Amino acid sequence: MANRLVSPSKFLNLRCFVRTLHSSPSSITDVSPLNLAEKPEETTLLSPTFATGATSSTSTIDLHDVKGLFSSMSTAKLLRSSVNLHLATLEPMVDVGMWVMKSRVLETAVLREIVLGTIRHTFYEHFCAGQDVEEACWTARTIWNSAGLRGMLVYALEHTTDNATSDRNLEGFIRTVEGAKPLPPSSVSFVIAKITAICSIDLLKRVSDLLRWQHRDPSFHLPWRQNCFPIFADSSPFYHTLERPDPLTPQEEKDLQLALQRLFKLCQKCVEANLPLSVDAEYTSVQPAIDYLTYSAAIQYNKDKNNPIVYGTIQAYLKDAKERLLLAVQAADKMGVPIGFKLVRGAYLSSESQLASSLGYDSPVHNSIEETHACFNGCASFLLERIAGGSGAVVLATHNLESGKLLATKARDLGISKEDHKVQFAQLYGMSESLSFGLRNAGFQVSKYMAFGPVEKVMPYLLRRAEENRGLLSTSTLDRHLMRKELKRRIKAAVLGGDS
Repeated sequence: MANRLVSPSKFLNLRCFVRTLHSSPSSITDVSPLNLAEKPEETTLLSPTFATGATSSTSTIDLHDVKGLFSSMSTAKLLRSSVNLHLATLEPMVDVGMWVMKSRVLETAVLREIVLGTIRHTFYEHFCAGQDVEEACWTARTIWNSAGLRGMLVYALEHTTDNATSDRNLEGFIRTVEGAKPLPPSSVSFVIAKITAICSIDLLKRVSDLLRWQHRDPSFHLPWRQNCFPIFADSSPFYHTLERPDPLTPQEEKDLQLALQRLFKLCQKCVEANLPLSVDAEYTSVQPAIDYLTYSAAIQYNKDKNNPIVYGTIQAYLKDAKERLLLAVQAADKMGVPIGFKLVRGAYLSSESQLASSLGYDSPVHNSIEETHACFNGCASFLLERIAGGSGAVVLATHNLESGKLLATKARDLGISKEDHKVQFAQLYGMSESLSFGLRNAGFQVSKYMAFGPVEKVMPYLLRRAEENRGLLSTSTLDRHLMRKELKRRIKAAVLGGDS
């Protein structure tokens, strides 16, 4: 089917794509993998509908059958998960964790072993897939065999400072791809990478500044710039770059080329393994450079219409998300490049708002959680309609129950096959189990975002995400409620006999 371009004016009016939700926002607010959520709201289990087109009177996701939901979890694991999620909702836990990681406590061998040992057998085992690629792959195989959930392998690295460290990090990503090869087909859906792990954040800031200035002044020449999809919209934030930046030095140009070569090498390994690569989004200060590198790789390696290898990430909590998505999609269509996106709400709410405020500008983040919900659902609906027409692919990374229900229903009503790998849902490993199992039971492709690495490296990584946006862990209310309900059912069945 031929691709149809949608005018920006129609796309920006979300009513063209998604119906008004007739229920209040869910408390299970959304995150991108390791991108933490906004402040949670009151939970509602009402089924959403669309304002135009076919509607469904029944929910696609059934969370009432707790026996069916948690059938793949042993009672011991169910109990551990319930306890860990309860402890994680205690906000002082994040403060204590950050204090420990920043203090000199870990410099004392005995205390270090006690602290890391405690973390390893509680939160680490709950939220992380293992200490190395072998353990992560074993975990991915386990959840595939026991629960039918796929793994998104995340080697938890970020914020490199030099080329030597970037090269080592690249080897870690490549080992992840190689480690996934022997696993059962379809058990691993993606390898996840952060560009800040293979290119210094200072260089990414410099490149982002130059790209912003060129968008303002098209005559501003960037000799190193390669062919790329649009990176900015007119509504994008430009306050990071208030003065004309100096050109890249010869060494900076060389370092940028090395970073692009690292990304291309990783993409080639993913092509050989037939394993897609999803590039995470980060701060707006460096996101233009990240998009530039990601889109350059997509143009180079996305050759199969039905199987894009390189996926970018759109953060729906940003005010320019809809417009940037449309511009990138239109450019990709014009160039004949299949394009995949991971759609998230966003991670860096506090820091983004603080930076904009310090410079005297409005936050680039939507003014309300309702606007973020509307943007996420609208972008997702737009991408699902494209997929129904034969174009593109999407990972709907959400912990939001209402979005999960709405988009599962939308996919069904559009006639998208539940086995179609071009539409996937994703949640963090150890989080939103009820939504993951509910979507799985409804027949959809569901992945868990599985961070792995040594505990002393992964926990600071996770704690930084938690500190950025403390609403994430409190979104486990529904999981804890349904887990308790299933535990009570099992205890009752054990005591009274039969199947209560």
